[in-house]
Amino acid sequence: MIATAAALRDTVERLSFSAPVSHVYNPLDYAWAAHELYLQKFATTRKRIVFLGMNPGPFGMAQTGVPFGEVTAVRDWMGLRAEVRKPAREHPKRLVQGFDCPRREVSGERLWGLFAQRFGTPENFSREHFVVNYCPLAFLSATGSNLTPDKLPARETAPLFAACDEHLRRVVEILQPEWLIGVGAFAHGKLSALTENQSAPRLAQILHPSPASPAANRGWAAAATRQLQQCGAWPVVER
Repeated sequence: MIATAAALRDTVERLSFSAPVSHVYNPLDYAWAAHELYLQKFATTRKRIVFLGMNPGPFGMAQTGVPFGEVTAVRDWMGLRAEVRKPAREHPKRLVQGFDCPRREVSGERLWGLFAQRFGTPENFSREHFVVNYCPLAFLSATGSNLTPDKLPARETAPLFAACDEHLRRVVEILQPEWLIGVGAFAHGKLSALTENQSAPRLAQILHPSPASPAANRGWAAAATRQLQQCGAWPVVER
C-alpha cells in the first residue's frame, strides 16, 4: 500500500492544471509522513469493506494527510501525528497548518465520528474497514474556494483519472475487499467503472457527509448507517 501510494504521489505531482485552478495541494507529498503512518497502522491486512471518497478537503486531508482527515479524529482518535510541511505554492487564504489547524472539517467529523461511535476504537474499525480517497489532490481557485475534480476540464482530468484508476485497482488487489462503498455519487461512479466487468466485490453508495448537502444535514450518521445495513454491508445492531 505504501509503494502504491508513493507511485500515485509521484505521478500526479508531474501534472499541471490551468484556470480556474490557481493552486494545487498534494498532501501525499508535503504530508507524506502522516499518510505513511496511516497506512502502516491501518492498511496492513485484508479488509472486508473499503470506503472511497473523492479528494482532500482543505481542512481535512489537506492538513493531515489522511482521507476525511479532520484534525481531532486523526490526532486524538487514531493517535496519529507527524510533521506536515508546506505545499510548494500555498494559497494565503488556505494555509496548511497541519495538526495545528483550528478549522473544523465537517465531512471528516461526521464520517470518522460515525465509525468511532459504532466501533469504539480505530483498531476495531480497521480490522475490517479502510478509507481511501480516489484523487489525492486538492484544487483551489484564485479566491481560495475549493474546486472538486469533477468540475475540471476533461483534457486535464484524463491523465489524473488514469493515475487514480490505477491506484484504485491496486488498492482493491491488495486489500481484497468484499464491499466497495462510494462516499457520494462521484466515488460510486468511479467504483462502478472499475468493476464493470467483474462479479466481485459488491458495490454500494452512501450519502456524502458534506454540509453542502441538505440531506446530510438531516441526520447523516443515521442515514449512512441505514444505507449500509440495507445493502447488507453492515449488520443491524440490536439495542
